[in-house]
Amino acid sequence: MSDLFENVTAFLKQQLELYGDDYIAVDESVWQEDPADVPSTRWQEATTVGELLAAIQNCQKCALGRTRTKFVFGDGNWQADIVLVGEAPGADEDRAGVPFVGKAGALLTKILAAVQIRREDVFICNILKCRPPQNRDPLPDEIALCKHYLIKQLQLIRPKIIVCLGRVAAQVLLETTDSLSQLRGRWHSWNDSEVMVTYHPAALLRNPGYKKETWEDVKRLQQRYKSIAAQ
Repeated sequence: MSDLFENVTAFLKQQLELYGDDYIAVDESVWQEDPADVPSTRWQEATTVGELLAAIQNCQKCALGRTRTKFVFGDGNWQADIVLVGEAPGADEDRAGVPFVGKAGALLTKILAAVQIRREDVFICNILKCRPPQNRDPLPDEIALCKHYLIKQLQLIRPKIIVCLGRVAAQVLLETTDSLSQLRGRWHSWNDSEVMVTYHPAALLRNPGYKKETWEDVKRLQQRYKSIAAQ
């Protein structure tokens, strides 16, 4: 744990030098684990999504557990055929405890509706269940600790299709370093699920030019979903 703290502290000090007070200082005390707050292995034994939520919702395995407002487990249908996976909660999600509720979430809901997919019929979650400070990229150690929860979610839901929203989600789930442009436009596989990679809605808000390619992706999703539903 001390090595982890030193690595992260060095990283944040570097960012502080580059970006000033936009980065917050880290108190070493937040890295001290309380055994009562660290989920036992019972989360691995969960047989339903509800049992998994109950087992991990108070997780304090990393420092994000101390800085979050709410644990963002996921939202939607626990028996969904489609699961959408993003990167991490933002400020709006941290306050609400629900993924994709801000501007990016509203856009995602509209995108799904455009291809006749209702948000309540899918399940939406993130690689990380807690918001990284200042919405920075997830750290490798945070991903390593939290990825197991995502994998368990997917194993319990058993979706037919997984949609990775953005580069981070795609690289983590597919265990690749390929770029988003390399991963888009073709189907991948994860266990028994088909995987599509497309842009994160937040990227569309920053770069409207990506919307055309995203529209091509979701039409492909619609076609594959209809094909699966007809089987």
